[in-house]
Amino acid sequence: MGVSNVLVSESSGVKSPQAKQKNTSDGNSSKELQDNFLTLLIAQMKNQDPTNPMDNSQLTSQLAQINTLAGIERLNTSLGIVSGQIDDSLSVNASNMIGKGVMVPGNKILVATSDPNDINTFDDTKPDKETITTPFGFELMRDADSVVITIQDEKGNVVREVDLGAIPAGVSSFTWDGILNDGTIAPDGSYTFSVNATNDGQKVSSTPLSYSVVYGVINSKVNNKVLLDLGILGSISIDEVRQIL
Repeated sequence: MGVSNVLVSESSGVKSPQAKQKNTSDGNSSKELQDNFLTLLIAQMKNQDPTNPMDNSQLTSQLAQINTLAGIERLNTSLGIVSGQIDDSLSVNASNMIGKGVMVPGNKILVATSDPNDINTFDDTKPDKETITTPFGFELMRDADSVVITIQDEKGNVVREVDLGAIPAGVSSFTWDGILNDGTIAPDGSYTFSVNATNDGQKVSSTPLSYSVVYGVINSKVNNKVLLDLGILGSISIDEVRQIL
């Protein structure tokens, strides 16, 4: 009995509070404001004092404000459509990068030793082993007359210094031959590098770049960004890619 007293029959013509709330509008759209304004304007004109008619300047100002609001709403709609088209274009461009190497902010170089005889028929003309290193690079904010690369092992020991000389502004990428300062071959592992760029003795701002392979594309709904899946290196925004190799 207690429950039946709360419910209201539809035949009574009284809607539930939920239905009433669903049909209630906030009245903030330009169309609703225009309708409300015209309704009030007609009522005001019908009931205005003939000896003190309505001020035309106020009417013009109110109409201009409503037209401005309508224009803003149309602009927001257009921008939303353009934004969606840009997002779709970024997704297509990002998918074309799958399987390709990219240079992104980072300071790592990976070294590995490959034995050709493990995958090929034995051939005495081929070297027994081959040292493979991932590319590295950097982005200079302006021209530099001197760029020195310092490579360190996992313990922080300096194992190689390379003087690249003068490098122009922009993105540059290189490959380390895997040779240490003492002439030996670098052991397999992960190394880090730093960039010291100067021009006339003044430091030039630079961003170190690491190599990675794009394994997939992620359309993030959290921040509406197109992300590249770099495997164990995580994900990165497509706008952080400095170079495609």
